[in-house]
Amino acid sequence: MQVRADRVSLEGPHGTLLPPTSLAVEDGCVTLVHGEPGVGITALALALAGRVKPSTGTVTADVPGLLRDLVAVVDAPGVSEPDEALALRVVAGEELALAHRPAGKEDVQRWLTGHDAAPFAGTRFENLEPALRTRLLAELAAERTGVRVLVLDTPDRHTSHVETWTAVAEDHAKRGLAIAVLTATTPAAALPHPPARIGSTAQPGPVRLLAGVEESSALSAEGDLA
Repeated sequence: MQVRADRVSLEGPHGTLLPPTSLAVEDGCVTLVHGEPGVGITALALALAGRVKPSTGTVTADVPGLLRDLVAVVDAPGVSEPDEALALRVVAGEELALAHRPAGKEDVQRWLTGHDAAPFAGTRFENLEPALRTRLLAELAAERTGVRVLVLDTPDRHTSHVETWTAVAEDHAKRGLAIAVLTATTPAAALPHPPARIGSTAQPGPVRLLAGVEESSALSAEGDLA
């Protein structure tokens, strides 16, 4: 399964939010994306998830279904990030309810226990370690019925340790999901794979991780997405 953005751009009331950008996200793969900090990163996340209509270009999936049902945006600033003042148990309960999973007190405790997070049930979300925050939010998003793509929105804003969120992305890719990680504060040279760039249409392809085999195939958006 693949989701492709073809020259997608978004205009806001005060100018361009997202310049024309092409990229692909594929099951069993990780697509890293790099851009300048700001609303353009989240604009791309929301376009990939069918939450906003591009000003130009298209986002398409090669399987039946609505993008908003196939794609979950994880921890997007001002959009899907949790209220930092809430306890983890509350955030987990809300996310499980959103996923139409059992979300009673005992259900939440059982879920946290199963994900090695029970000791933090009463911890304010803002006080969670970044690695735990990203891991749990990705796991909760993956609980949603029909979701096949996770878009992690700037997990690097919480930590300078790249491996904390790349491990999460790679783990879900190895399970067969399609993963996009949007980055802004990490220098592109510090990323483990060449990233797609905001504002570019000629991009490297997704990096395959399913079954522990890493492959990278070039995606020329100028040719393949023309």
